[in-house]
Amino acid sequence: MKTESWQAQLSDAYCDIRELLADLGLSAHYRPEMALAAETFGFRVPRYFAALMKKADIHDPLLLQVLPTAAELQPVPGFSRDPLGDMAAHEGNGILHKYSGRVLLIGTGACAINCRYCFRRHFPYSDHLALKNQWQPALQQLQQDTGIHEVILSGGDPLSLGNSRLETLIKALEQIPHLQRLRIHTRLPVVLPARIDRQLSELLGNTTLATSMVIHANHPQELTEELKQALYPLRQGGVTLLNQSVLLKNINDDASTQVLLCESLFAAGVLPYYLHQLDAVQGAAHYAVDDQAALTLHRRMERQLPGYLLPRLVREIEGARSKQTLLRSQNRKKCFCR
Repeated sequence: MKTESWQAQLSDAYCDIRELLADLGLSAHYRPEMALAAETFGFRVPRYFAALMKKADIHDPLLLQVLPTAAELQPVPGFSRDPLGDMAAHEGNGILHKYSGRVLLIGTGACAINCRYCFRRHFPYSDHLALKNQWQPALQQLQQDTGIHEVILSGGDPLSLGNSRLETLIKALEQIPHLQRLRIHTRLPVVLPARIDRQLSELLGNTTLATSMVIHANHPQELTEELKQALYPLRQGGVTLLNQSVLLKNINDDASTQVLLCESLFAAGVLPYYLHQLDAVQGAAHYAVDDQAALTLHRRMERQLPGYLLPRLVREIEGARSKQTLLRSQNRKKCFCR
C-alpha cells in the first residue's frame, strides 16, 4: 500500500472537535465552549498524532495539549497577547531580532497542529511574513547586517513550507558570507514524521551552513518508532538534533515523565535542550506550573539524569538578551501560580 504524502496527511487533519472526540470515544465530553475557544485560535490535529492518544481517556496528555477548553476564554492578569515582545522585536520583512548574532525569520504562520499553549496564538502573521516577494526584502536586510551569524527559521512552523520554497531560501542564505549557522524550530516531525522526506533530508544534509533542528516533544508518548526512523537520515547527514519542550500542568509536570522523555529523546538521537516555563500568553494560563514546583521538578530530574540529558529550565523574558534560567529570572518576573 502506498503511503500518503505528508501534504495529503496534513490536509486530512482533524479540524472538527466533535469528530476527534467521537473517534476517541469521548463524545460525551464535548462542550459548546470548546467551539468558542476554537474561534479565537483554530483547532487542528493531524490524524497521526491523534492516533497516539489513548482511547476513552479525557486526561490523555496529548489530547490535553490540543483540546480547546472554556479556560481559554477567561482573562487572567499577567497573561497577554504578545508575552515575549515579538512585535517590538520585529524589524520588518519577517525578521525578529532579540539576541546578539542571530535572528528569527518568520516564513509562515501555518502549523500542522494548534497547540493550545502556543505563545504566538495571537501573532498577526499576515503582516509579518518573510516570504513576501520570494524572500528578497528579508535577504537584503540580512545581507546588510554583518553582525548576524545565525538564522533561525520559525513561524508558524517552517516545515509546513514545501521543499522547493525551503531550498530557495537556504540556497540564498548560503550566499551571504557572514551567515554561518541555520537553525530550524519545528514541531512537525513530532506530529507528522512523514514530513522528513528524502528531499528535505538531502537539502539539510548538503547545505554549507552548520545546521541544527530543534524539535518540540513534550511527552514520551510522542516519541514513536516512526519519529526515530524519520530523524535518522538527518543525523546521518550531520544535522544536530535538539529538543525543546514546555512544562505543562497535568501533562508533563512530574519527574518520571520528564526523565523518560529525556531518555527517550536520546535513544532517538536527540539531545534535550530547553524545558520552558510557560510563556504568559492570553488563553493558556491553565497550563502554568508554579515556579517553585518547576524548580523542585528540575532538581529531581538532575538527580536522575546525567548532565548531558538534563535540559535547561528557562523562561523567556521580554527585553532580556538571552533565555533566562529560572533561578535568574525569578527576581525579574512574577511567577504565575495556577
